[in-house]
Amino acid sequence: MRTSPPFRADHVGSLLRPKRLLRARQDFAAGQITAAGLREVEDDAIRDVVRMQEEVGLRSVTDGEFRRASWHMDFIYQLGGISKAPGNLAVKFMNASGEVEFTPAALHVDGKITLNKTIFGEDFAYLQSVASPAQVPKLTIPSPNMVHYRGGPAALDPAVYPDIEELWSDLAAAYGQEVARLGEQGCTYLQFDDTSLAYLNDPAQRAEIAGRGEDAEHMHLRYIRQINAAVAGRPSGMAITTHMCRGNFRSSWAASGGYDFVAEALFSELDVDGFFLEYDDERSGGFAPLRFVPKGKMVVLGLVTTKRGELESSDELKRRIDEAAKYVPAEQLCLSGQCGFSSTVEGNELTYDQEVAKLRLIVETARDVWGD
Repeated sequence: MRTSPPFRADHVGSLLRPKRLLRARQDFAAGQITAAGLREVEDDAIRDVVRMQEEVGLRSVTDGEFRRASWHMDFIYQLGGISKAPGNLAVKFMNASGEVEFTPAALHVDGKITLNKTIFGEDFAYLQSVASPAQVPKLTIPSPNMVHYRGGPAALDPAVYPDIEELWSDLAAAYGQEVARLGEQGCTYLQFDDTSLAYLNDPAQRAEIAGRGEDAEHMHLRYIRQINAAVAGRPSGMAITTHMCRGNFRSSWAASGGYDFVAEALFSELDVDGFFLEYDDERSGGFAPLRFVPKGKMVVLGLVTTKRGELESSDELKRRIDEAAKYVPAEQLCLSGQCGFSSTVEGNELTYDQEVAKLRLIVETARDVWGD
């Protein structure tokens, strides 16, 4: 039985926002309730969703990212030296019906990157306070690479960072401080969410990177080094995982391609305890890249889609776990959803009951396979 993260039955982190929380956000934006009033609604919703996670049998619990509008920008904008840039980015997402445009606010690095406070520290403290002793609170934060991948060199003020290596150094220092502070707060399960390392498997994404004048063929090596620098001083007893997907916005995606391009370096060099990998459809490729996973590292197979409400067959999940076990031993495997259910406040196109059914399926299937 696994007693440390990641667990045999696990989940990525974000969960569908309840209607009362969405209404409270709208009321706050309209000036109809105070920040304290909004936080009270968030507290109640988080307490309920933690209880749900416990009832379905999950060992790890999150706050569903209920206090965020997006999985990454709410964190990134709290780093010193980063501000919102005028206008929005235009990111094209795809689904079975066509294209969906995602227009997140742009970012601008106009000062030295610093950590001025423990980002999400108060939020995590509340999660710790409502989790039962049998549960392990997990905090999800964006990888430092997302600061660079989202904007690239154009997001940097050259007067602040004439040499991009200085940016990488400051990012590593800020993230290292965040990791240390979270450890002091009692965090034992931290997840770095990183779409860039999955996106770089897509030739179209690499073409975009090359088009802005960067070395797309070796960018994943830079990103691996960056995460390693950020976690180099992590406290003992803290498990760190990374989650990689190809985009998750209103049941749509942004990239395709198996893990082949990054696999050898990623699995052999990235200094994390486990990899949450998107594997819910053909866009993710096959399991052969898992042959590079070294002994002792865990792979959390994201076989259950969070993009659609239809429930998977437990037998089919078991068959796919057996298939993956041809490349990495079954004792190094776990099961989860392919991504969060609500990477942004809008959420994916499924119901709360369907979300719960999928989480329950993950727990029951894992119990059948591994006995934990």
